[in-house]
Amino acid sequence: QVQLVESGGGLVQPGGSLRISCAASRSIFSFNTMGWYRQAPGKQRELVATIPRGGSTTYIDSVKGRFAISRDNAKNTVYLQMNSLKPEDTAVYYCNTAPSVKYSWGQGTQVTVSS
Repeated sequence: QVQLVESGGGLVQPGGSLRISCAASRSIFSFNTMGWYRQAPGKQRELVATIPRGGSTTYIDSVKGRFAISRDNAKNTVYLQMNSLKPEDTAVYYCNTAPSVKYSWGQGTQVTVSS
């Protein structure tokens, strides 16, 4: 059973930056497209960014130019660098395979953007 552990969230002011991480309990990133998802209060979980084994990363329009997804297969870790954060980015962020979810969800990491 693969465990996904997200970390690095916190409270940040609008315009600030955060880098969040997701570590897997065993090597899965080399074989899968990975994605960062988020779920805001009262909303459905949405796929925010993806990074394939090879090829281009993808982002939803609302985060293009502000967020950057990356991966370190050797460390079984995927990252999301978030810049120019906005209050509407407030959510619990999760990682998993994309676009099909293969593994149980981790606990997520809370990102709160507020002054």
